[in-house]
Amino acid sequence: MQKSVMSAPPWLEPLLTTPFFSICHTHGDAARSERNMYCLDCHSDAFCFYCRSSHHNDHQVIQIRRSSYHDVVRVAEIEDALDISGVQTYVINSARVMFLNERPQPKAGKGGAHICEICGRSLLDPFRFCSLGCKLVGVKRNGDASFNLEAKKEAMGIERREGISSRRRKGIPHRAPFGS
Repeated sequence: MQKSVMSAPPWLEPLLTTPFFSICHTHGDAARSERNMYCLDCHSDAFCFYCRSSHHNDHQVIQIRRSSYHDVVRVAEIEDALDISGVQTYVINSARVMFLNERPQPKAGKGGAHICEICGRSLLDPFRFCSLGCKLVGVKRNGDASFNLEAKKEAMGIERREGISSRRRKGIPHRAPFGS
């Protein structure tokens, strides 16, 4: 019997294709009626602040934000639901965020040493992907990356145990003197 490996949670693809930031049809007259929330439990349409309190109160909800006309999510909101390793993060307005989808790069690469494995976008740091969308393509294409948090925790546990077993003592051990 073969163990099935979850390549991505069922809510990820719908999240990446959901249009955000339109006005809520139900709460359009209210101040915070912009549809910038997404429920990881329901994984359907985007919704506003007021819809959250009336329909998604006990659900796992993330807020989508905008940066340079592109959708981002705070790392703190998504890292407990998804293994985001390998995806470039940025600090915007003092919060660490990552882009949901690939962003077109008008010019050929800026000659940076690091590029996204999927779209070729220049990256600031030695990451594999520029966005969650590019990581999803990489997971499906190569299978050498994962969104599975359990697999990440297991791998970290193995590394930790190996690190402990290979530690060296400092200096030469001495016996305690015998008491009289």
